[in-house]
Amino acid sequence: MTAASFLEENNDQFSEFNKILKRTPYFAMLGTYGEFTVFAPNNDGIQRFLARSGYGSVDNIPTETCDTIVRTHIIKKGAFFTTDIGEGTLPQLNMDDAYIVLSSDSDVMNDNALVYYVNKTSRMVTRDDSVTNGVVHSIDNVISASNLLLADKIAEDSTLTIFSQALQLTGMADSLTKYIDETYFCGEDSVHEGVMVRCTSGSALMTRSFWPEKRYFKYTAFVETDEVYEKAGINDINGLIRYAKSVYDQTYPEDAGLYDDDYTHRKNPLNRFVSYHLLPRVGQYNSWVCSGEMREHCWLTSVSDPEEFYETMCPGTIMRFCGPSAGLFINRKGLQNNVTVRGVKVLSPSESGSIDQNALNGVYHYVDRILAYTPEVRDKVLNCRIRIDATALSPDFMNCNGRGRYGEDILTGFKNGYITDWVAREGTYVGVHSDVGYWNSYEGNAVCVSGVFDLTIKLPPVPDGTYEIRLGYTANAERGVVQVYLNEDPCGIPVDLRVYGPDPTIGWIADTDDDEENVANDKAMHNRGYMKSPDCYRPWDADQTLRELSWTLRRVLATRYLQADKPNYLRFRQVLKDPNAYWSFDYIELCPKSIYGSPEGEDTH
Repeated sequence: MTAASFLEENNDQFSEFNKILKRTPYFAMLGTYGEFTVFAPNNDGIQRFLARSGYGSVDNIPTETCDTIVRTHIIKKGAFFTTDIGEGTLPQLNMDDAYIVLSSDSDVMNDNALVYYVNKTSRMVTRDDSVTNGVVHSIDNVISASNLLLADKIAEDSTLTIFSQALQLTGMADSLTKYIDETYFCGEDSVHEGVMVRCTSGSALMTRSFWPEKRYFKYTAFVETDEVYEKAGINDINGLIRYAKSVYDQTYPEDAGLYDDDYTHRKNPLNRFVSYHLLPRVGQYNSWVCSGEMREHCWLTSVSDPEEFYETMCPGTIMRFCGPSAGLFINRKGLQNNVTVRGVKVLSPSESGSIDQNALNGVYHYVDRILAYTPEVRDKVLNCRIRIDATALSPDFMNCNGRGRYGEDILTGFKNGYITDWVAREGTYVGVHSDVGYWNSYEGNAVCVSGVFDLTIKLPPVPDGTYEIRLGYTANAERGVVQVYLNEDPCGIPVDLRVYGPDPTIGWIADTDDDEENVANDKAMHNRGYMKSPDCYRPWDADQTLRELSWTLRRVLATRYLQADKPNYLRFRQVLKDPNAYWSFDYIELCPKSIYGSPEGEDTH
């Protein structure tokens, strides 16, 4: 029984939704082969929609509105059961290019049974009805999609009056107004049919690449409620201005007192405070670090919490995200429950009340403490090995849902000239591979680069200091030879991506039971400019971590003094003139001298 047949067979529950469906092309689609997730409003839910919308019956709903309603309630690529997700954002967007967020609560009137909500406002009445082409969940309300931009959505939230005032006073609200790039165009074949691209090793050398139909600008805000401010003695906007000055005059003493009267100046303390809460990319609760089944089966949480780093809209700053079992934290330092800096907790959908936090061009998340770029964050929390997955290096990879897409072996392609912080020259293909558990790569994904490529990327800012800059990659015989440049200065000889670890030029030797011997081997390998991969990650339930795989490597590209207020660029140029040679770009590491040069040595995680 297909989804369409299921809805018709249960017409006593879904007759009104079926009428809406049949006024669109999508009822027929739900009767075809595929993998769909359908959130079907029952008749009571449709009646609630009619009452608040002012329509007398479904027959009075305009055809284009019927279209929007249906697209909002269908995910076309994937059957998602509550047993697979539990809480957070579904891995695929709905047909209207919007996120579907699940949250849960206990039904005190029904023996505390678990109840699921869709986008906070639609309660699941029945769930996980399996059909031959997917799954159907029955809900008691039509899922609404906000037409408000992010700053307006924040202003609408009565618990965020102080932060909203600061957002307007600093002018940062005006920085959150973009939505669609009107200059972007992509042909229907590239969007819907895809193109086979060379990016895979072994027998299946080609992978299908699909390009986004639209290019979106999206944002995320991490916000404190008025209650959080009140607990810190901040009762109004003037209190927040004084707090911001007390923090940012310490972080930037050279600017103290210079810009206090101009709240729109990027070096003003309040402007820095607000800007540090904003990121120029969209990220749902479970999008920031490795989560879900990938975390459960691939991440060794005994040695490391899943983490990632992202540049904020406060110039020269980044955030450190960590995902221990206790939830999602920003600027936390430690392992599991053993922490030296607790950081700020991001509240999950179930901890965030009943307000839908999704805007037309982004989302906001509540935090439980005041978030700020303090000297402690800069000098302690970020005094660590900063490993950034390649799929996190451009906001565009997240804004179109390319990063974090799970369950499909596909590529999301990106047109040259439409990748923020990246410049891909003619003849360069750039695509983000979906998360695949069995892949021998960090976080089970990669940015695949092919052709006779020439690619430049902007590195995220890091606190001032001396860093080793490293490239994480997987070697294979079909790959290329890459000359790397830092700010146009060559980083030694080209990196031959075809050479495996045991080659004498690299010196990879398998670990033994002798720790001293392992350390000596690591030092000898490092002296050649290479390192083994980290041992915090493994392919799906594998016995071996990436460190134990001789074809997953780190190359030390350069050692340089980096400054937070000066941009740095890495350029990667394919030396071979072979269009079939390619590069599986895994991650970048920026490791401070305090870590790689410490007396106790750098850990293997």
